[in-house]
Amino acid sequence: MHSTTLSRSSVGGGYPQTRDTSLTHPLPTAPSSPGRVQRLWRGSPEDPAWARPALLGLLVATAAFYLYNLTAGGWANSFYSAAAQAGSSNWAAFFFGSSDAANSITVDKPPASLWVMALSIKVFGLNSFAILSPQVVMGVASVGVLYATVRRQFGVPAGLVAGAVLALTPVAVLMFRFNNPDALLTFLMVLAAWATMKAIEKTSARWFLLVGVLLGFAFLTKTLQAFLVVPGFALAYLVAARTSLPKRIGHVLLGGLAIILSAGWWVAIVELLPESLRPYIGGSQTNSFLELTFGYNGFGRITGNETGSVGGGGGNWGATGLGRMFNAEIGGQISWLIPAALLLLAAGLYFRGRRPRTDARRAAYLVWGGWLVVTLLTFSLMAGIFHAYYTVALAPAVAALVGMGAAEAWEHRERPVGSIVLAVATAATAVWSFVLLSRSVEWNPWLRILVLAVGLAAAFGFLVVSRVHRRAFPVIVGAALFASLLGPAAYSVQTVSNGHSGSIVNAGPSVAGAAGGPGGGMRGAPGGIAQGQAPGGVPGGTAQGGRGGMGGLLNASTPSTAVVSALSADAERYTWVAAAIGSQNAAGLQLGTQLPVMAIGGFNGSDPSPTLA
Repeated sequence: MHSTTLSRSSVGGGYPQTRDTSLTHPLPTAPSSPGRVQRLWRGSPEDPAWARPALLGLLVATAAFYLYNLTAGGWANSFYSAAAQAGSSNWAAFFFGSSDAANSITVDKPPASLWVMALSIKVFGLNSFAILSPQVVMGVASVGVLYATVRRQFGVPAGLVAGAVLALTPVAVLMFRFNNPDALLTFLMVLAAWATMKAIEKTSARWFLLVGVLLGFAFLTKTLQAFLVVPGFALAYLVAARTSLPKRIGHVLLGGLAIILSAGWWVAIVELLPESLRPYIGGSQTNSFLELTFGYNGFGRITGNETGSVGGGGGNWGATGLGRMFNAEIGGQISWLIPAALLLLAAGLYFRGRRPRTDARRAAYLVWGGWLVVTLLTFSLMAGIFHAYYTVALAPAVAALVGMGAAEAWEHRERPVGSIVLAVATAATAVWSFVLLSRSVEWNPWLRILVLAVGLAAAFGFLVVSRVHRRAFPVIVGAALFASLLGPAAYSVQTVSNGHSGSIVNAGPSVAGAAGGPGGGMRGAPGGIAQGQAPGGVPGGTAQGGRGGMGGLLNASTPSTAVVSALSADAERYTWVAAAIGSQNAAGLQLGTQLPVMAIGGFNGSDPSPTLA
């Protein structure tokens, strides 16, 4: 009679994370080769039988949730939708990320996310579903990759918890149903984290080269923000890879070279081409992508010195400081589980403190912990343009650390330190959820009471877990998960129930003290800027956040049939059928006519394009 047991490596974080089946299963009398469908359903041999059905259920549920009411926001961010339309009709516009098919000016970001949407439009035509569905795919894929990465060292339950936390984080639900570059950026960084763990496990320069390639394309999505994860990834490899220090350093340098090459080819082409052969680089003041990268989209975001910005700097983007992620504007987007994630990160590093240098679990804490800490500090202290939806970049790290740390603390539940960590993390989450829900006290007021009561009860259960019967374990764990996820899940349900459009969007209900909440101005708009509303709106959109504020610079309006007819008449005689100040004003006309419209001054109307000559 053979029993099924886990090898030491599968619970201790060594390499590889597999069962030693040679001692637990007799040799088969005949070779067995399960079919592809059977392998897909059963998953890895070391997983329990329910693992793959649970994963597939999580992915299907995530896809269904993200697809629900998807097109209610119409064109979403018309600025990027118009650029995707331009790229779908002109290959030069596709390559450069131009706002219009006649290539007058680019958007103020690199074009990678536009490439995905433009190709989708080529396949499905110009419509809201074609523009937004690629981000849904990225969101579901991010959940799956995160599961696979966490499960490798911490087991199936940890992977499922991490995946569920990511899927239900309000800002992730918002951005994986929206057409800003943040969805692709987040997906590529999750893939890079997965590749980093594979590189550490295999001590492979090739895998670390893949990390560099993925981060290079993340740079081509949203420039320097992609590099906030680099310190954690590099540190984890330098600490844990099973080879000499010189080789570890060499592999990390090769990864850096891969970043330069995979991003630099496009940058080099754009910078070396004569200005007469390419569009103006939107967002820059000198028609230079390098200036855009290191200025307006780079160090200007840190210092607040962003030439050409409208309303940025000088505190207009909210008070900086370590409490920024928890304030009224941002807290409900991302912070629900940040206290627990930080606590579980510290606990996880403590639990792995005496393990060998190559311990895989500690490497995972360094990967995800470095991601969380560096990004959290950067977002908290940057003085330049900052929007709440940027925080989607924190969601995978928070989710991973919650799944990993909770699983490890559960393994130590018989020790006081393990049960106390679980209890404190659960109680902190319940109390903070109560605070966040209290900021929208008229919105489902019973939620905060339920979350607090169930969460504190689960925390008490963890304190006495070593004294209760095993049959009580599922009740305690289930109560903790329920209390931890109910708040963000409720915010997420509210988010998918409403269409979101414009340049500045937020998840969840209105919040007291936030812009647009009770006592505030328009939600998500920079403080100190008078808000108007452009006529009309995108098809089917409720235009939450920035509805045409700043004279229409934050959202597009829908042109009337008469305007579309007038602009379309004899359109072949013109390079541009119209010109409008600001990319959003131009985007509305362009999406209505599907013809090139020149955006004077770029997104803010402040770029020196076109020149008077």
